[in-house]
Amino acid sequence: MPGGTSGPEGQEEGTEHDRVGYRGPTACAAAGITYRQLDYWARTGLVEPSVRAAGGSGTQRLYSFRDVVVLKIVKRFLDTGVSLQNIRTTVQHLRDSGFRDLERTTLMSDGATVYECTSPNEVHDLLQGGQGVFGIAVGVVWRDVEAALSQLHGERIDTGETLVGHHPGDELARRRNRAV
Repeated sequence: MPGGTSGPEGQEEGTEHDRVGYRGPTACAAAGITYRQLDYWARTGLVEPSVRAAGGSGTQRLYSFRDVVVLKIVKRFLDTGVSLQNIRTTVQHLRDSGFRDLERTTLMSDGATVYECTSPNEVHDLLQGGQGVFGIAVGVVWRDVEAALSQLHGERIDTGETLVGHHPGDELARRRNRAV
């Protein structure tokens, strides 16, 4: 995952989003999935935690912000009937591209195939085909995950400090959490 590119609303990646990890229950709550789904997807390699994998009894997986966004995308595809096989192919494609410009991507599907559209022209061309498609604007998912995680606990990756009600882009919340 490359850092230093501009995220939504002018936020710099490689900064706060990359310093906070989320435990399984928090990732589930933000993505709208069950812990059973999270565990299955991690064990089968669909969406593995990029911060810390479970390393035996007593250790907990730690998911990055981007991992949680991908979890929510997977959930949305499942809810619309896309096969798990096609979802795996899509997630692998996103992984292979290093999740570049994820928040500027629109993923479209006709139920059988998933298409990545990085410009309005690509979306328009796909819709001109006359087939029924649905889309996931990843930027919207990105903001939904930010809002959900702002109400939940995060963990600083470097120190392990628990951050309560942490919003990666909210300076006032960061100051309040330091004062607690």
